[in-house]
Amino acid sequence: MKITEGLHGFLWNSISANNCNTYLIDGPARVLIDPGHMRLFEHVNAGLQQIGMSVADIHLVITTHGHPDHIEAVKLFKDAGVLCAMSETGWKQLAERGKFYGAAFEVESCKPDFFLGEGDIDVKGLALQVLRTPGHSPGSISLYWKERKTLFTGDLIFKDGLGRTDLPGGDGNTLKHSINALSQMDVDWLLPGHGDFVSGAGQVRANFERVERYWFPYV
Repeated sequence: MKITEGLHGFLWNSISANNCNTYLIDGPARVLIDPGHMRLFEHVNAGLQQIGMSVADIHLVITTHGHPDHIEAVKLFKDAGVLCAMSETGWKQLAERGKFYGAAFEVESCKPDFFLGEGDIDVKGLALQVLRTPGHSPGSISLYWKERKTLFTGDLIFKDGLGRTDLPGGDGNTLKHSINALSQMDVDWLLPGHGDFVSGAGQVRANFERVERYWFPYV
């Protein structure tokens, strides 16, 4: 679906499919965020076809963290010669934990072409800010598209919810610190890794406040 000009979302609303939201920035460069599970990739592929694109038309794939439901389909892009990136901490954790994700999960097929550190990156004229936001996992990052005041949060914070911390490397206090840091940013669009997105600066602020009020005491 088209979220706004130059931004598409391939969102999951099925309770039977544990897959992540995938986002496409179609600007000076085409950057795809979190391609999802391999076995469920047809959902994303169909969305790309609807807007006249294929896997090979993407310039860069960024994964917010190394959990299989966000990263496994990276292999399809790498096979097509598309560059892929994630945080170095995220890759190290994936390389260490990948054997626990089952025999069908190919860790090396997800190896990034380069690592993303905190700070600004320029992809063919598309300016993005990489934010280190651990808590759900040690290597989690968020991405901020300042030109559009758009924040991609992975599994850190959702609409009326936050990321789980019971997986290896998760930490509640770290998660809350990361969420608090993002809450200070100028955001019109909050695009999480699962569930609905939040639009409008007031609604985004209210979402941060609700999450802190209702969920922080239990983390």
